Amino acid sequence: MRRCYVTVTGRVQGVGMRMACASQAEQAGVAGWVRNRSDGSVEVVLEGEEGAVDGVLRWLYSGPPAARVDDVSVRTEDPQGEQGFHVR
Repeated sequence: MRRCYVTVTGRVQGVGMRMACASQAEQAGVAGWVRNRSDGSVEVVLEGEEGAVDGVLRWLYSGPPAARVDDVSVRTEDPQGEQGFHVR
């Protein structure tokens, strides 16, 4: 199991990033959550099998078509048993 705390910056709010991220995570069987931050970035927690988490991480580097991703910061954390994927 792998857990990552991710911050995505750029034009990532108002472009469908949270819903698209949730869809990607659910399709991959990855648990966690996604939410907008007040500074304009998007915060994501991903937890699941390493290959599935890596797949969602790769997607975050481009995001949905209307997004412009400038930076993706990834920090590995200890798994905490997340269940399901939620948009906050």
